[in-house]
Parts: sequence; structure tokens; C-alpha cells
Amino acid sequence: QVQLVESGGGAVQPGASLRLSCAASGGISSSDVMAWFRQAPGKEREFVALRWWYGGSPYYADSVKGRFTISRDSAKNTVYLQMNSLKLEDTAVYYCAWRRSDGTTATDALRYPWWGQGTEVIVSS
Repeated sequence: QVQLVESGGGAVQPGASLRLSCAASGGISSSDVMAWFRQAPGKEREFVALRWWYGGSPYYADSVKGRFTISRDSAKNTVYLQMNSLKLEDTAVYYCAWRRSDGTTATDALRYPWWGQGTEVIVSS
């Protein structure tokens, strides 16, 4: 069982930056996969980024590649999503998600059993 708590959302203007945090607790394994998803009003939840807890190359949705960075602080059991050059279309509730690794790159939300409560990001001019 893994518990996740997000923070760091807020309202910003286009072009601004935000950093989201996700504090993890419980049975964390070094081979786990951590991910960020987001859900805009009236839309389905979509994949944003993922990485393996032990390291390795992160994986990003095309819509955020080059602007967002997923990282983690193992000492704090915390996952971060650094979001730069924010756009209006980045407005959404952002969720941290967690799964045990099976060697695959999972971008389907259904494959993640553990979720945080979400933190809202509003990009508005």
C-alpha cells in the first residue's frame, strides 16, 4: 500500500512556472514507477510523465516534452513535477500515481493502483 499527497498547485499566467510535489509513504520499492497524470474539466484523465523510482530515463507525453520535468528526492520520498512555460491548455487537476514495475512503460491510468487526491493548476491570463 502506498499513500500519496500532492501539493504545489495554484493559479498562474501563461509562461510561468510551477513545481508540484507528491509525498509518498508506505511500502515503497526501488523498482516502483511514479507518474503524473492530469484531468482537465470535461476531459478524460491523461498521462503527463513517469519515471522509475531507482532512476533511469523519464518518459513524457508529447504535449509537455521539453517543458515539464519529473524528478524525485529519495531521501524525502517525494516526487516532483517542474512545469515551465505553462500554457492555457495545461489547466487541469494534476494527480500523482504509483505502481509496481512490471518492466513496461505504462501510460494508462488504469494500470496505477495508487493515487493522490490531486492538486489544481490554473493557467489564465
